[in-house]
Amino acid sequence: MTTSVISARLPPDIDLTKATLAYGNRALPRLNRELNDATLLTRQKSVRMLCDYLHDPQNIAGALREGITVSLKKLLADSDITVRQKSTECLYVIAGHAIGREAFLREGIIVPLSKLFDDSEDIARLNAHLAFEMLSKSPTGAEGIVEAKLVPTLVKKLKIEHDEIKELILDTLHFCMFEETQSALDSEAMEVFTELLQHKSSSIRGKAARDIMDLSVPLNGKNRAVEVKCVPVLVDLLKDTCTDVRANAAGALMMITITTKGKYTALASDAIAPLVSLVDDPTSEVRVNAVKALTCLSEAPEGRKALSDHVEKIKARTEEEVPAVVKAANCAASVITWKP
Repeated sequence: MTTSVISARLPPDIDLTKATLAYGNRALPRLNRELNDATLLTRQKSVRMLCDYLHDPQNIAGALREGITVSLKKLLADSDITVRQKSTECLYVIAGHAIGREAFLREGIIVPLSKLFDDSEDIARLNAHLAFEMLSKSPTGAEGIVEAKLVPTLVKKLKIEHDEIKELILDTLHFCMFEETQSALDSEAMEVFTELLQHKSSSIRGKAARDIMDLSVPLNGKNRAVEVKCVPVLVDLLKDTCTDVRANAAGALMMITITTKGKYTALASDAIAPLVSLVDDPTSEVRVNAVKALTCLSEAPEGRKALSDHVEKIKARTEEEVPAVVKAANCAASVITWKP
């Protein structure tokens, strides 16, 4: 299976000669000055040199002190694609450092950078999403994205973007939902995630199932998952050949089946048989999530009755070396064998 890859190669008619880097502590002031130059070629050269310069982590702090992020913020609106491309790449590199993420919030870069989501060039959009994904990995960064009300925009872009960018958006939303889930629910994210469960890419299927698990933490998320008929699709994914897909599908069912409505929807979707088969999965994460989901289902009388034939198989997992699996198996066996 072939997939399109967004190229970062510069246009052939651009002068690839980099700007001359000044010596010592004069390097950054000169680069910063040239980033704001009225001549296009000067801006192209300087932003390209800056991008290479920032790849050395030792130069990040000095660049921030010099106010480089303020200049890059202005260049995001430049009419030249090369300038926008390298500016977003610079910001992606900066977002990879804690002090850089702090600068994003301090200088108000989140909203201007989000405007690149609509850029006509794939590489500019890709770099912008790379920066957002990196920013979202810190709680304050994820909070900043949520407060900027960008979750609805990210959900909307999931429907139309390239697969490479979709993966980044799913990761960004994953971290944002640690902070707040209501905006994602209001944006019909559960419906979009459910559609992506049938995507041809196993990576996207796995990330979509993971995001459904995140969105199913609150009660209204669990109810929405049932309403949009997410459960039958998740049950089908329990047989997926990809480990991450199986683990996250089982994890999502584990969350959804906490409610009575979720339990009976999963039972009606014949979830017990595929979940029982995952009890012996070679990956411990899959085993843990499957056993926990079975524990939830066994809280319903019908589930307990169906699982009574498999209790020995579950008990066998209490003899393995992974503590999390042992704990989950003991809990499951206790619930299944419970007598009123």
